[in-house]
Amino acid sequence: MVTDVLIPSLAEDLSFPEELTIHVWDSGDPLPADDILSRIEYYVMPYTFAPDTGDIAAKLPRLKVMQTLTAGYEHAKPYLPDGVTLCNARGVHDASTAELAVTLTLASLRGIPTFVEARPRGEWTFGFYDALADRTVLIVGYGSIGQAIERRLAPFECDVLRVARTARDGVAGFASLPELVGRSDVIILVCPLTEDTRGMVDAEFLAAMRDGALLVNVARGPIVDTDALVAELSTGRIRAAVDVTDPEPPPAGHPLWTVPGLLMSPHVGGSSSAFRPRARRLIQGQLQRYAAGEPLENVVAGPLAR
Repeated sequence: MVTDVLIPSLAEDLSFPEELTIHVWDSGDPLPADDILSRIEYYVMPYTFAPDTGDIAAKLPRLKVMQTLTAGYEHAKPYLPDGVTLCNARGVHDASTAELAVTLTLASLRGIPTFVEARPRGEWTFGFYDALADRTVLIVGYGSIGQAIERRLAPFECDVLRVARTARDGVAGFASLPELVGRSDVIILVCPLTEDTRGMVDAEFLAAMRDGALLVNVARGPIVDTDALVAELSTGRIRAAVDVTDPEPPPAGHPLWTVPGLLMSPHVGGSSSAFRPRARRLIQGQLQRYAAGEPLENVVAGPLAR
């Protein structure tokens, strides 16, 4: 029996099982014909947060599986039809996001933004800057990306603390955060956005951070209370380096553009040359499993979720 599949163009040249009929669609393109949409069982969402990538799900009456190319999937769940399984891209962004987390950490500690700003002014900003060595780093959200971050931190001679939603050997639960925050020099957020984590980094959390500590957010913007972060940064007591913001992007005139002590990148944690080959491997593997009737990987919601 032939199964119709909808995938983005980044994977259209891959080799797929003959049982699958492949259709290609990218966000912003005209929708495929209705007779094609009516047959789609497996939909791989394009790598974007554009609304049309979710809206299309309502036009797929035979849909059985939605596959994101992002590790986070909160943007897809509102569009998930009843009875449809949702899979995320766990593993695809580990390398890229971990690299950026370490880059933001090192750049902030070693004063790189200061050097970049000083060069056009002809200023030689020699001074004494912080090192990552001998620091305590707290990873909040110790999943596959958190583990990838720790592997990259290993050569830097720092101590690593780990927190996840569920405590396990060597990893504390979220209930331990109030005590661990005050023990950490660098706090890296890489947890998913859920009702439990939305606004988790609030004024109380920030006030508990050590003087001079660094907050790094490569997770989702709404995990941090933006107003509370701006207020704390304005005092100069702590620093932050963020790849995600709330709102995102900040509108013109927003305090995030001018508040001191903030290094901000434009949500590029997963947007690197590491993305494409890993996304293609995920799509190919998932569709091979689907065609063979084997269990899918990365199931996060729907009837097949545990």
